[in-house]
Amino acid sequence: MTPIKLFTVGFTKKSAETFFTELQRAGVKRIVDVRLHNNSQLAGFSKRDDLAYFLRAVAGIEYVHLLDLAPTAELLERYKKLDRDWPAYERDFRKLIADRKIDETISPNLLDGGCLLCSEDRPHHCHRRLVAEHLRDRWGAVEIEHLT
Repeated sequence: MTPIKLFTVGFTKKSAETFFTELQRAGVKRIVDVRLHNNSQLAGFSKRDDLAYFLRAVAGIEYVHLLDLAPTAELLERYKKLDRDWPAYERDFRKLIADRKIDETISPNLLDGGCLLCSEDRPHHCHRRLVAEHLRDRWGAVEIEHLT
């Protein structure tokens, strides 16, 4: 397999200027939105339709939303509202994406030069990191860069 460059980014705690400049500097070709809820009133510039427009108009970047890379509502709610147990969330999310066979159903070409987007400002407790690591472990030739 030809090596794949895969970025990840979160939009929380970033201004629009910082966010779009960072994507452009990194050479991101496409945002792959991995959020379950991508149209929250709290999302600001990252609401689905606004984000797709800004990415295209400001940076010439494509936008794709892939729900297969998002957690289920139950999994997300249990983590955010009930227990905040990251090890349990990570275990359950890894099982979910393995069961979904994302490494077989998602095209490596779609993700090459792509950037997994979620709201968390850092990747260490975010499912976008787990998706990227899962694909690297299955595909082998994936270089992951977490944008800050």
